[in-house]
Amino acid sequence: MDVRFDLPETDAFTRPYWDAAAEGRLLIRRCHAPGCGRAHHYPREFCPRCWGEDVTWERASGQAALYTWSVVHRNDLPPFGTRVPYTAAVVDLAEGPRMMTELVDHEGVVLRPGLPLEVAFCERAEGVTVPVFRIRQVP
Repeated sequence: MDVRFDLPETDAFTRPYWDAAAEGRLLIRRCHAPGCGRAHHYPREFCPRCWGEDVTWERASGQAALYTWSVVHRNDLPPFGTRVPYTAAVVDLAEGPRMMTELVDHEGVVLRPGLPLEVAFCERAEGVTVPVFRIRQVP
């Protein structure tokens, strides 16, 4: 079996996140501790701000803004070498957290911080779907 470096390692805790992605939904975690209420990503079993353990899954809107990016022209880890160039990005989710992702379908667009984005989903292997982001078409 070929080793791949683009597939997540899932476990019982993160299974809801990956199952939702396969269904076209982006999940984040939200703290319900008094005085906190903050959302966070990547998924953790506790709030990284107040350390509260009253944290639940929540559907994110899928709206984001581009924070920063880098176009990758060389990556020797399989299967990235066959996908270069690609755009690695950090986005600010509408709910507050920042998320590392890939920016897709942006040919011909001048990238800039704050560019409005929306979530899309890409199947990387059979049964493994990951959230990526694309330029949001603002009416």
